[in-house]
Amino acid sequence: MKILLPVDGSEPALAAVRHALALRAAGLRAEFVLANVQEPPSLYEVAVTHDADRLQELRAGAGADLLAPAEALLDAAGASYESEVAGGEPANVLVELLENYGCEAVVMGARGMGDPEAGGIGSVAEALLAHSPVPVTVVRRPDAG
Repeated sequence: MKILLPVDGSEPALAAVRHALALRAAGLRAEFVLANVQEPPSLYEVAVTHDADRLQELRAGAGADLLAPAEALLDAAGASYESEVAGGEPANVLVELLENYGCEAVVMGARGMGDPEAGGIGSVAEALLAHSPVPVTVVRRPDAG
């Protein structure tokens, strides 16, 4: 089974990776696709940078940095995975990625880098629950109420 793991650098995203690894340790035969989606550059970023290639490099580097802790967890567990940094509107891009990679499930954090005091689930998790063609497991942090 191939599982998409959206990662944005937040603790809930890493909790989701740990949950997926726990399923694997319990016997689920799984490999993973780690994905970080960088939102499109703002008009300010475009105006200041003047270089689309440089903006792409910066976003790719930022995404790789955000994936690194999740990659370390998967490496430590000896899990098979692929990583991708993509750009665009996160929920739409994640649906595209799970289809492109042939993922059969998504395991993601309940709330990413948004307001941690907001409670509930974040907008990306909510959108994936509504639009994903495969099952989505939303993982809350262990200390979340």
